Amino acid sequence: QLSGGQQQRVACARALASRPELIFADEPTGNLDSRAGLEVLGFLRGAVDDLGQTVVMVTHDPGAAAHSDLVLFLADGRIVDEIPEPTADAVLERMKRFDTVRGPSGGGRLAQEG
Repeated sequence: QLSGGQQQRVACARALASRPELIFADEPTGNLDSRAGLEVLGFLRGAVDDLGQTVVMVTHDPGAAAHSDLVLFLADGRIVDEIPEPTADAVLERMKRFDTVRGPSGGGRLAQEG
C-alpha cells in the first residue's frame, strides 16, 4: 500500500509519462507534507522547463504558486488580477488585498481594497 504522498507522486508520473502538451493539476500539493509537495512541484516545473509542456495548476498555496511563470487570480469565473514571475511573498500580499463579501443570498463577490 502506498502513502498519500507516494500515490500523488505516482499520479504525477503517470500524467507526465505520456508527455501531453497540457497538464491540469488541481491542488497537487494539498495533502502532502512539505518534502513530498516540493518533489511534485519539481516534477511539474521540470515538465515545463525540460519537456516544453504547459501546466495549469489550481492552488491556494502561495509557495506552490511561486513555482509558476504566471499567477492568475480568479473571482466569479473571471480573471481579476495577475502576477508574472511570482514570488510566494508577492502572491501572499496580493491575496491579502482581496476580501470576499457575501450578500444575503450567500453568494460572494470579490472586492479589492485600494
